[in-house]
Amino acid sequence: MKKEHRKEERFYEFGRVEAGQISVLPGVLDDISETGCRVHFTNPVDVDMENDYTLLIRLARGNCGRGLNLLGHPCWVKSDGSKTYIGFSFLRSPDTPELINCINCFKSDSGSDETIAGMFESSGSGFVYAL
Repeated sequence: MKKEHRKEERFYEFGRVEAGQISVLPGVLDDISETGCRVHFTNPVDVDMENDYTLLIRLARGNCGRGLNLLGHPCWVKSDGSKTYIGFSFLRSPDTPELINCINCFKSDSGSDETIAGMFESSGSGFVYAL
């Protein structure tokens, strides 16, 4: 498997992304870092690579409050016909300090057994299969 070398650590957080300039339907957050995020839309969308877009990101974890209002610039777009994937880099935004706080929470949580994955790993329990 090819290892990715990135400037900032990515966190595979689930969330809703409202980008009214791109689609009337919300997108789904696939991952987020201090410098950007990957979002997918369940419908084909057109993205102008020269524009900046306002993204309202509501994370599934409640520790980021009301949501993050961030300005994103599209870096890449991939479409498979029914879905569109977009990589955004974040520009200086009103909620940049709040984003940094959320990322710091994710970093501190990643070393903790409080995450769901950590609970499974630390319990040592296996899965039971029913026939």
